[in-house]
Amino acid sequence: MKIILTAVNAKYIHSNLAVYTLQASAEKAGVFPEIREFTINQSKDSMLRSLFLARADVVCVSCYIWNISIVEDLITEYHKISPKTKIWLGGPEVSYHAEEMLEQYPFLAGIMKGEGEVTFREIAVYYQNQGNGMEGKTLEEIHGITYRDADGAVKSNPWRPVMDLSEVDFPYANLKKFENRIIYYESSRGCPFSCSYCLSSVEKQLRFRDAELVKKELQFFIDREVPQVKFVDRTFNCNHAHAMEIWSYIKEHDNGITNFHFEISADLLREEELALIGTMRPGLIQLEIGVQSTNGATIREIHRTMQLERLKEVVKEVQKHENIHEHLDLIAGLPFEDYDTFAKSFDEIYELRPNQLQLGFLKVLKGSYMYEHAKEYEIEYHSRPPYEVLKTKWLPYEDVLKIRQVEEMLEVYYNSGQFEITMKVLGVLFKSAFFMFQELGKYYERNGYFGMSHARIRRSEILLEFIKETFAGDITAGEQRNITEAGKKADHLEILDIIKESLIFDLYYRENCKSRPVWAKDLSVWKQVTRAYCKNGKQSHVECFSYRFPDKGERVLKELPKRAGKPLYALFDYTDRDPLDHQAKVTWIMEDEDAGLCSH
Repeated sequence: MKIILTAVNAKYIHSNLAVYTLQASAEKAGVFPEIREFTINQSKDSMLRSLFLARADVVCVSCYIWNISIVEDLITEYHKISPKTKIWLGGPEVSYHAEEMLEQYPFLAGIMKGEGEVTFREIAVYYQNQGNGMEGKTLEEIHGITYRDADGAVKSNPWRPVMDLSEVDFPYANLKKFENRIIYYESSRGCPFSCSYCLSSVEKQLRFRDAELVKKELQFFIDREVPQVKFVDRTFNCNHAHAMEIWSYIKEHDNGITNFHFEISADLLREEELALIGTMRPGLIQLEIGVQSTNGATIREIHRTMQLERLKEVVKEVQKHENIHEHLDLIAGLPFEDYDTFAKSFDEIYELRPNQLQLGFLKVLKGSYMYEHAKEYEIEYHSRPPYEVLKTKWLPYEDVLKIRQVEEMLEVYYNSGQFEITMKVLGVLFKSAFFMFQELGKYYERNGYFGMSHARIRRSEILLEFIKETFAGDITAGEQRNITEAGKKADHLEILDIIKESLIFDLYYRENCKSRPVWAKDLSVWKQVTRAYCKNGKQSHVECFSYRFPDKGERVLKELPKRAGKPLYALFDYTDRDPLDHQAKVTWIMEDEDAGLCSH
């Protein structure tokens, strides 16, 4: 009896925790299923070929919001070429409408609902017994499945009670398969909160894996110098003692290579945790912090627990040590959130200057509270995955489109990290970051720049064009409200000079550019400085500036940079990069009239 576990991942670097955990669980019972992993970017024919040549008796597919459309196409075509193979589905994208799926796809053998480790083990044993002519549990006796009986009738068995998380088998015994991939790991299941848009709110039981077991397994990753381990715990720090024990272990056994990613609630962090985090190696951990909205009415309606002012305090405290990459999330399309309140939420969180600010859109997930109350909120959303919001009672489709423009500009110019210095300068000129990105998005729209693939230099040129248009002529009434006093008072030519230089700085911050923008100065002018300081060839670069730009610690500028009295030179060293964003180390140097060249 040949059983195959199938995963269709979003990217090659991703691994599927579910199928490896299920495999380990089945092996415990003496059944040895194979794994086939694909990506959503692979052709359907290549997936079909792989599955067909495997000659499986049973194929089980892991289903998520990002792959369900491909999975549905894949199993439809696969059944045509292998009609005798039993096909089972599992995962959050099919668990909450299993009967509907079986009716829609009459060739499906069944759906595994909820936690699958024990359920899959019993199904695997069931089929192995069938193949060997042995007796054992029947499908009627296996909890956690909806299936088709011998007569073709759809039957739903009771959901399986949640299990002790410490009983889940470690899935990564053969780590060679994961050398160039992100490892996903869980030390807890469930969530103490009941956010209405999240499926974790459906399961109320929060469980933790034994801390000593977690340490042993983390050491397995540390010893093998895995590049990144992503904890999939919904709120890692909801238990203070658990978080402290794991974080302390990670710090004490740091190998200087492995990075650990955690989703946390910032307002739950205590001083003890903050003190510990502040002493960690830069890049050892990174934190993803869900904010979603700063609108009080919205937070209450989605049943979220958050102390906003405490969250802000914690983010600023984490940032002080410059050793943690922090990633803050917002969701557009939530109840009671209109265009103006979302803009306020955006600006309030942008003001914290996180390393990344992810602007997402509400996904109406089947089984969630939001799904059940979609009519009440007048939510219209895509019928196909990822079920993203189209409009709500408070947010018309026109406003959704405008926020999508902001999202794209945010990704290109802020989250990419490619315009770090320029974004700081623009923060002095615009009162509202949301307005700035919105106007930039409108500029893209007017000029037909959306939908095109632009190189970094072209992105720089477009941003310069936008600033020139915004400040060179008469500022409109709308712009007047959102341009700072510094922006109104500054000479537009001076603004352009500063932006031109900040864009040059940003280009070389990331890499030693092979080509230069048309406004860049002639490199030959400072040949002497380059010869004196560029000792490692193309792994360094010297650039001349008229303005000195801020270093990493200065996240927010209070005023525009002042023109220096004489040329300033920045040495970009690409052999010494920041562990958080991989930008080059920058040393400011200048000519000394008496002693020649010296470092400052």
